[in-house]
Amino acid sequence: MDYEAHERTYEGFINFSKVGTIAALNVMLCLIMFGFGGSVATIFGWLMLIATIVASSIGLALGATGWIPPAAVFVVTGLLAILTV
Repeated sequence: MDYEAHERTYEGFINFSKVGTIAALNVMLCLIMFGFGGSVATIFGWLMLIATIVASSIGLALGATGWIPPAAVFVVTGLLAILTV
């Protein structure tokens, strides 16, 4: 049993779960913007969807604090959704 490899795998799984959950919530907000917003909301939705992909990639590379970039994009997307929908 390689306990150190097990710990790294577990930490990677937990990090992926955090980043993936926040990214999924952000995609839901973008879908709300697409469905219920006007043309400005659609443009912001696409921009924030691209930002989600970039922030999630950065978050997966960061490790234990990787949930912070997608969470920041989620907050900005939420504010834009409130303003445009």
